[in-house]
Amino acid sequence: VQLQASGGGLVQAGGSLRLSCAASGRTFSRYSVAWFRQPPGKEREFVAGIFRSSGTTSYADSVKGRFTISRDNAKNTVSLEMNSLKPEDTAVYYCAADSTLILSSFTSSTAYDYWGQGTQVTVSS
Repeated sequence: VQLQASGGGLVQAGGSLRLSCAASGRTFSRYSVAWFRQPPGKEREFVAGIFRSSGTTSYADSVKGRFTISRDNAKNTVSLEMNSLKPEDTAVYYCAADSTLILSSFTSSTAYDYWGQGTQVTVSS
């Protein structure tokens, strides 16, 4: 599967952005999908994910209550709605997918085989 991330940009603190991850292929519903981010000078970190079969979602504590992940299998897309953005949300955001990972490895970047290119999110104070 090929992934294409979009929707990043520059926004003021308190604002909102919606990221989209578009996937090729007809079996996208079989893939767990997650968003990771890499702030400047820091390691990549898990942000949010949606598990393939159950639709179970998971969020990093830092974004709970502000970010919402959703998927539209008919359109082969996964979206990340980001509200109440903070300067510390500034990062390159990546979407990732995998068809075989288990729930216990959901938040680990090494569990994902497919990655989209990053999209820059910059939140100004």
